[in-house]
Amino acid sequence: MSRLNDILEFNRGFVQDGEYRKYSTDKFPDKKIAILTCMDTRLTELLPKAMNLRNGDAKIIKTAGGLVAHPFGSVMRSILVAIYQLNAEEVYVIGHHDCGMTGLNPDEVLSKAVKRGISEETLHTLSYSGVDLDRFLTGFENVQDTVKASVKAIRNHPLLPQDIKVYGLVIHPETGQLDLIAEDEDGVQQA
Repeated sequence: MSRLNDILEFNRGFVQDGEYRKYSTDKFPDKKIAILTCMDTRLTELLPKAMNLRNGDAKIIKTAGGLVAHPFGSVMRSILVAIYQLNAEEVYVIGHHDCGMTGLNPDEVLSKAVKRGISEETLHTLSYSGVDLDRFLTGFENVQDTVKASVKAIRNHPLLPQDIKVYGLVIHPETGQLDLIAEDEDGVQQA
């Protein structure tokens, strides 16, 4: 059952009562940071609180696994827009323990897709067209290694300015504890 009517009803009151005012800010991140993280529901409020962030402090880019899967994909584009258009000066890649992308199996995902109505013909067409569904739907085994790989991909991107600092962290989704695993080139730890 859709939650749309409940959402719209709540929203009418939210706007009518002026609740939006306490979230008012502009499009530029006050702390001049961009964060790439996972879409995990446990991080929605926990991550900003664990980093002492308020509405308007950071650009937060969320994706499954919080990783840069392609150097010229939408995630990297979002990071570059945050830097060049919105004045971000630092990038934080933040993975988390117990991620749903850990051990993601493409065969299981495709089996569920077929059960939900995606035809075998569609899967065959995609494969024939050169789409590597196994690669596209494979997760990762180690969150620290994945964060380090994304940090490296960002740092080595040909369009990233040299003065941008890039850090890698892992957050515990229950306690909010942040562990630094890839410090900027000025620091001690390297990806």
